[in-house]
Amino acid sequence: MAKSDQTFSSFKDKWENNRELAFSETLKEGSDIFNWILRRNGFDNPDAFKQWLAGRSRILDAGCGNGRVTALLSMYAPTSSNILGIDLTAAHVAQENLAEFKNVRVQQKNILEDLSDLGTFDLIYCQEVLHHTSDPRAAFLNLCQRLANDGEIAIYVYKQKAPMREYADDFIRSAISSLPYEQAMSDMREVTELGKLLSELDTKVTVPDVRVLGIEAGEYDVQRLIYHFFLKCFWNPSLSFEDNAAINYDWYHPQLCTRHTLEEVEQWFKEAKLEIIHRLVDHYGITVRGVRPS
Repeated sequence: MAKSDQTFSSFKDKWENNRELAFSETLKEGSDIFNWILRRNGFDNPDAFKQWLAGRSRILDAGCGNGRVTALLSMYAPTSSNILGIDLTAAHVAQENLAEFKNVRVQQKNILEDLSDLGTFDLIYCQEVLHHTSDPRAAFLNLCQRLANDGEIAIYVYKQKAPMREYADDFIRSAISSLPYEQAMSDMREVTELGKLLSELDTKVTVPDVRVLGIEAGEYDVQRLIYHFFLKCFWNPSLSFEDNAAINYDWYHPQLCTRHTLEEVEQWFKEAKLEIIHRLVDHYGITVRGVRPS
């Protein structure tokens, strides 16, 4: 099976089996997920996020999954905004989840294909998506063609991580990506249990720089030390065990899962003739926002 077909099937299984995954936590002010979305985009509080969306008349959530961020955008954007969510594998799931959001529409679309029928947007949000396409750069440039003058695009892609983390991730991905959903989830439940037990230790350690392993000096929770530098064993106590396992599945099962550098992403924005107005690199990925000058 081609990687693109495998990745399509992987996400189709994920969303059909986890239709409300992280939906309520994304909308809950102060939750870890809510805060992570805001802070990586440069907003310290909900008011700043709301101000960012003020005046946006047409918003595109490109790769909306089950619609959780589409809903977040709808809640904080002006009521007059028109919001469109597009997704290749989960548009039907998002349509169900967003049925009560009157200013939201959802369509099935591939962000690598012609999107000209959608018109233009003054904000395009595409986060946790591009790295799951067969050509992230081409998908980004394709979306940029839908930007209106003075429009903004906000993206997030996975970053290249510490060498042991990259090795473990690739090893596990190669071991489970050919497995059907339930078999892969069985393995992910074991990884999730490890993350849960490490988190419950509630212990911090101070480590020195270990440059050969890409470890930065500092104080870390034990689970986060392992998570950042050795193995993604996601655990969030605000989510159910099965939801945590599905998030680990989301990382390990899709074969299309590229990692990037800030320099590479900045080059994409340069090619699209966009002015970068925000950039953030954290342990997980790279967030960049850019504007098309009028």
